[in-house]
Amino acid sequence: MSVTITLNQGSGGKQTHRLIENVFVKRFGIAEPLTDSALVRNRGMDIVFTTDSFVVDPLFFPGGNIGKLAVCGTVNDLAVSGAVPVCLSAAFIIEEGLPEGDLVEIVQSMADEAEKADVKIVTGDTKVVEKGKCDKLFITTSGTGTINPDQWHISIGERIKPGDKLIVNGSLGNHALAVLGARNQLSFRTPVISDCASLNHLIGKVLKISGNIHFMRDLTRGGLATVLNELAAMIGTGISINEGSVPIDDPVKGLCEMLGFDPLYLANEGKILIVARAGDESKVLDILKSDPLGKDSHIIGEIMDDRRSRVILNTVSGGKRILEMPSGIQLPRIC
Repeated sequence: MSVTITLNQGSGGKQTHRLIENVFVKRFGIAEPLTDSALVRNRGMDIVFTTDSFVVDPLFFPGGNIGKLAVCGTVNDLAVSGAVPVCLSAAFIIEEGLPEGDLVEIVQSMADEAEKADVKIVTGDTKVVEKGKCDKLFITTSGTGTINPDQWHISIGERIKPGDKLIVNGSLGNHALAVLGARNQLSFRTPVISDCASLNHLIGKVLKISGNIHFMRDLTRGGLATVLNELAAMIGTGISINEGSVPIDDPVKGLCEMLGFDPLYLANEGKILIVARAGDESKVLDILKSDPLGKDSHIIGEIMDDRRSRVILNTVSGGKRILEMPSGIQLPRIC
């Protein structure tokens, strides 16, 4: 029987992982563990390379647009690998009928964000397709960066040990709900603004003051819950999270309760998970909180001395539950 691709396989959860493993990894021979960026050692040079496609609807949302998102997403994928982002490429698939003014605004926002992040957009491609052949505009960005061999371990978490502390640099879920509100023209009493931002400078400050960062990952599609489950599977160790310590803005919390969403599964575009060696967490937290992009940082949990690869959520009511890897289409679907 013929098998077809469904939206479930684009959700960032179990079905996405199966698709990647069974179709792409198997045929391309990509080495595991899978990371946001590839670490490449060639002729004595250590570089990091990543690529991503952006298909957000609508193109503009509170706090950003698809162009800013494309730059931030690629810069962050490089930075959480421990790399210094250097240059990007940008490829555009444009649907016939897109207002040129919208395209100019989007491209200008990419240029502005790249300048802010101190990276150069050095090459690209443009295609225009017939109306109905794509959803207004798709952007693919790729990026390269340089990496110090001392940071090589960060993306694969090979130095993680029980007792290591988990830190996030601010409130979760804002991006997903900002896009949802813009898509459905919802008027929130308290505006929800996307957290879309390039975090390479913030991450650079952290790496400068601490040589004990054992892992980093940006909390994009699938949110915190997905990244924690990926990490637990990667290192073969349990993770304990305190629900009351996870920062969530009151408007996001209220909207999630009203709409039936779990903020731990919502996408972010300016949030990262950092795993720091026990004893370094206060130093890392101080550096994060000194920056506007990390002022609401919190320690949310730790690595357990437990060989079961599972994520335990200590609830605010005093109970415990397993935080599962998401399955099926995650709502709100934002890309």
